[in-house]
Amino acid sequence: MSNITVRRDAPVVETDKGKLRGFLYKGVYNFYGIRYAKAKRFHQPEPVDAWDGIKDATAYGYISPVLSNPRPSGEVKIPHRFWPSNEDCLNLNLWTPTLDPAAKKPVLVWYHGGGYANGSALEQVCYDGQALATKEDVIVITVNHRLNVFGFLDLSAFGPEYENSANCGIADLVASLEWVHNNIQAFGGDPENVTIFGQSGGGGKVNTLGQTPAAAGLFHRAILLSGGMGGMRFSQNPAPADLLPKEIMKEAGVSTIKELEEVPLALFIRAVNLAGKTLEKEGYTFFWGPKANGWYLGDPTEVGVADYYKTVPTLGGTVFSDLVMARMEKDADAYTDEEACALVAAKYGEENAEAIVTAFKAAYPDKRIIDIPVLDVNVRRGSRNYLTLKAKESTAPTWNMLTTLTFDYEGGSPAWHCSDLPFVFGNSEMLALYDGMGEVCEKLRDEISASICAFARTGDPNNAKVPAWAPVSADTLNTMVFDEKTCCKADFDKELGEVIVATNKAPRFGGMSAFGDPNGDSTADWMF
Repeated sequence: MSNITVRRDAPVVETDKGKLRGFLYKGVYNFYGIRYAKAKRFHQPEPVDAWDGIKDATAYGYISPVLSNPRPSGEVKIPHRFWPSNEDCLNLNLWTPTLDPAAKKPVLVWYHGGGYANGSALEQVCYDGQALATKEDVIVITVNHRLNVFGFLDLSAFGPEYENSANCGIADLVASLEWVHNNIQAFGGDPENVTIFGQSGGGGKVNTLGQTPAAAGLFHRAILLSGGMGGMRFSQNPAPADLLPKEIMKEAGVSTIKELEEVPLALFIRAVNLAGKTLEKEGYTFFWGPKANGWYLGDPTEVGVADYYKTVPTLGGTVFSDLVMARMEKDADAYTDEEACALVAAKYGEENAEAIVTAFKAAYPDKRIIDIPVLDVNVRRGSRNYLTLKAKESTAPTWNMLTTLTFDYEGGSPAWHCSDLPFVFGNSEMLALYDGMGEVCEKLRDEISASICAFARTGDPNNAKVPAWAPVSADTLNTMVFDEKTCCKADFDKELGEVIVATNKAPRFGGMSAFGDPNGDSTADWMF
């Protein structure tokens, strides 16, 4: 008997705009490239037009254009997919174990990483929803939306028509949740049990939706992984709002925003990059991302938690080496403890090394001194501040997790940015590095994916696969630490973080240019 069904009339689901045909694979219904909205350049998303007949939904849709060509790197650690792009990119992919409208399965909606500038709903190989739909009996959705200049160019100085152009990419996400609310029951889902989850920039998108009144009631749980907690911004000298658009128009050879809307895609991207590089040379810095303007209220660490978001159970998470871009000169296991201590002293100062090593050994007795130079402090501290604030101001519980596994890579590499995602999606066996490590990765896959889905069902991540998990309180960061031995700990690394931060030498992620090379060459590794 075949494990796949793809027929002209099956499987078909009727949405509010028309019928869609997907395919059935190993008991899971797959629907790809579903258009949830449409949008003109610089404008808010609009509903798609209704159609007659049956539309095919067996191919991934276009992803958002980016401003520089990706340069593949680190594929052993983070395998990627590269895909055609187009401004018509408002589409989503869906995996469901049933098409019974009465089933009311929990729904998890994924917002990808890449900051607000790069990435896609299928960028990482592990973003596939088949495993969670199969093992955890949930519906998984991954979403494409407008990025960089297409989703976040502030044109508010050019009239009310563009007053929310700086948040077009977030408005797309609201539109995706409206589609879910209106249609998910036909795919077997519960429109009143929707979890939004994302990592890195995707975590930022989750945080932003929590602070966006238009999204209130469209989601009911929130998961932020390695991003969004603490309002990270990299623009130290932002340009006046009208300066970049004027420079782009100059490079494009047009005099109005209306004309700029019609500039062909390739020429528009080139004009954006030329304009951006010119202004960067003049000392201005840029960061693609949402803008607080009333429609979006602003980061909760700056303006407080929005009323609806206070009622939403929230789960935050980080990893051992989050956003620490450091590379050793030799494999980690080739260093002696003396050599490792020397690296700590070189990084944090001779006068601080002993205190840091002592605090590290207390927090991480099973880790090595050579792991200290790649230890994240800033993302972890941001999550502490964010989650304890959320716990203090909210009526719903707040939870935290940390992944610290050391992988068999270059002599032992503690969990890096994105390394938890194959566990989150239950897809570790899809990656050679994880599959090659055997039982420990299988254990973490089962623990983490079960916890994510338990949280999606009830707002509480506790489940039979992990020890008792205590929520975060206003003064205590209880953390489920996922490693070879998983356990829940209270403020176990607080002193370590304070010792390192006090040196004023804690490693920081300095960001990167918001623009690509006008000649089309890559300017950054395609890692997130």
